Amino acid sequence: MPTMSELVSAHSRSSEDDLNWLHALLGDLQLLADLAFADIVLWTPSIDGEFVAVAHARPSSAATLFYRDFVGQVIKPDWKRLVTDAFERGAILDSSAPDWFEETPTRVRAVPVLRRTSPSAGPQQTIGPIAVLTRHTNLSEARMPSRQELTFNDCANDLFRMIATGDFPTLTAPTAPRRGAPRASDGLIRLDVDGTVLFASPNALSAFNRIGFSGELEGQNLAQVVTELLPERFGVDEMLPVVVTGKAPWRTEVEARGSTLSIRAIPVRHDEERVGAIVLCREVTELRHQEQELITKDATIREIHHRVKNNLQTVASLLRIQARRSNSEEARESLSQATRRVSAIAVVHDTLSQGLAQSVDFDEVFDRVLMLIAEVASTHHTRVHPIKRGAFGVLPSDYATPLALALTELVTNAVEHGLAGREGNVVITAHRADEGLTVSVRDNGVGLPEGKVGTGLGTQIVRTLIEGELGGLIDWHTMSGRGTEVTIAVPFNFTE
Repeated sequence: MPTMSELVSAHSRSSEDDLNWLHALLGDLQLLADLAFADIVLWTPSIDGEFVAVAHARPSSAATLFYRDFVGQVIKPDWKRLVTDAFERGAILDSSAPDWFEETPTRVRAVPVLRRTSPSAGPQQTIGPIAVLTRHTNLSEARMPSRQELTFNDCANDLFRMIATGDFPTLTAPTAPRRGAPRASDGLIRLDVDGTVLFASPNALSAFNRIGFSGELEGQNLAQVVTELLPERFGVDEMLPVVVTGKAPWRTEVEARGSTLSIRAIPVRHDEERVGAIVLCREVTELRHQEQELITKDATIREIHHRVKNNLQTVASLLRIQARRSNSEEARESLSQATRRVSAIAVVHDTLSQGLAQSVDFDEVFDRVLMLIAEVASTHHTRVHPIKRGAFGVLPSDYATPLALALTELVTNAVEHGLAGREGNVVITAHRADEGLTVSVRDNGVGLPEGKVGTGLGTQIVRTLIEGELGGLIDWHTMSGRGTEVTIAVPFNFTE
């Protein structure tokens, strides 16, 4: 399914600022659906005079009307007139008679979406409408609404009015919600302009009970309640006062008695005046504990990679010292090869120790591996010009280590056996596709007789790594006097 950006770009002439505004509104589309107990569909005007659905949110607080998603579809003729009028007039409009959808009576409300040019812009500095929201309410389940349902609907109507005047979403609000951001069903508090609680849902009251509040929230000043709950040596978040008073559209967290409460405020404005606020709250103690555990584990894993890298470098240094003191040329060469292999593995662990993800940018790893080849060339009186083409991309760690070691062996073989005592090129070409990675290592050295493949330890290591660990294929193509080309192909699904 195409993204909202792709749909808007394909069907309308919306500017980048319009698209950013719609993305901010999309972040709260689910909140609108939950507060309104209705399906919410976002429509943008198309180039050919139609309206195309670019987003659809179903309520978690009521049954959805629409079994199938509308995203990407052109508006139904039954709704087009209402949406067009709301768009052209810039006013909220309701259907005059029940709209029937698959034998279900519904009420449709069309809300024009206007955009402010800046956070401080007045009503005369709005642009649009740039889109239209439609609310589809199921009338077949009509009954006497509870006080909570009435309050939720009032909150939804407040937000719809703010959308139609460019007051919502707010440009100064956080752009990306933190994990565990509160939802309407988690807990909702309605404040008046002075910060007094007019309504608190049962879940909101339960959330405050968990951080030590006992009693009724309604009639209390929320800022005073929170202040009394804070420990004496609590480092106050600078956003806390403006959030609990409903003066700014920000988020904060309150920690008390071993529990953590996430709070988000949405100031309600009518005619440029703040008249109250909607405060959403959620008890996120367990989520924060999990996040802290993940942070600790990530730090531990990075430290492990760092120590492994240090240990491998120590081993490589010891092997290098032993090689220098060896009187046997054969032993010295074997120790030097072992040093390069250990160093190649250390490069991967060094890269892993620098980030949180257990994946590495293999192009960066391979560039560092190529630096090891200079030592090989110097010992064989060879002048090598390594040439890298294409890109490897990001690879998981269990993929990167054997591949780095295998390529080290292939490039080393090209220098030692193909270009020993002469000047030449080693060309490494990487081609990444959806199904896998193909890499070729080609030199313009003396080559081997066609059909003959080396039988040394390096060749055995490459076969074991590529065919055994990575489930790939390897092919040697040699032409005497014109160099050697080795091609390896590794499927990605082997590591998925």
